[in-house]
Amino acid sequence: MASLNLLPWREKAKEKSRKNFITMVFFAGIAGVSTVYVGNHWMQGNLDYQDQRNARIKSETKKLDITIADIKKLDVKRKALLDRIGIIDNLQSTRPSIVHLFDEMVVSLPQGVFLTSLRQRGNNIKITGKSESSARVSTYMDKLNASDWLSSTKLNIISKDRRKSDIQLRSFELNVTQLLKPKKHDSDYRGDRS
Repeated sequence: MASLNLLPWREKAKEKSRKNFITMVFFAGIAGVSTVYVGNHWMQGNLDYQDQRNARIKSETKKLDITIADIKKLDVKRKALLDRIGIIDNLQSTRPSIVHLFDEMVVSLPQGVFLTSLRQRGNNIKITGKSESSARVSTYMDKLNASDWLSSTKLNIISKDRRKSDIQLRSFELNVTQLLKPKKHDSDYRGDRS
């Protein structure tokens, strides 16, 4: 009868088991390294994508900053133009006022009253002149107050001239306020005197 030897079979089973374990460890190591590599590659891809997005946001922000700076410059130019337009509109609206002023001065001036100077500062007008009598100055003041374009006539000074002549003249000084719009608003008013 043949004898059975079980020892080599056990050694072969142990050797096979050890080879299987090493193979499993090897494949597990490869799987782990692959997982780390793929995870790292995926994370790096996400970081690169986020960096691209951040770079795009920065470039768009720079473009917007340039646009905002241009808008601020345009706002400054716009304000300057609006100020100029306001000044021009103001000049256009007050342009006829000088015509009305001189027209009222001439129309209101009674006989025997002579103007020597006329100074205007804003809407305030200082009139100096000479008159043959105080009553004529009073008449002149009444006519100026009755004017549509003038108001608040105030007499500052009235005095006799010291020169000796046949006619005794009186010097006077008046302050008058010029109106930019007439007191009376007639529907047929055209700004000219007929």
